[in-house]
Amino acid sequence: MPTYETLPRFTTDLDRLTPEQRYRFRRTVAAFVEDLRTGGRFRAGLRVKRVQRASGIYELTWSMGTGPAGRATWEYGPSKLPGTQHIIWRRIGTHDILTGP
Repeated sequence: MPTYETLPRFTTDLDRLTPEQRYRFRRTVAAFVEDLRTGGRFRAGLRVKRVQRASGIYELTWSMGTGPAGRATWEYGPSKLPGTQHIIWRRIGTHDILTGP
């Protein structure tokens, strides 16, 4: 099971989301974690890609229902348990978060 941590800015961003948006993010993270566990590639529906001009930072995109798509930025951190991935969640929201990923 991968480990994770959140930066304070991610927590602040998360608190601004509606309960429905947080629910959709949790569903997306379940698929994300499954892909990390299997060690394969991320499924296409997660739309994982590197953030331009931000070395080592990635974005994950999903539908938040009506309105703009949801996005979360993250990076790999040092492993906390041998043989497991460690994820550092950086930001969450809409496309606007990419100005300071």
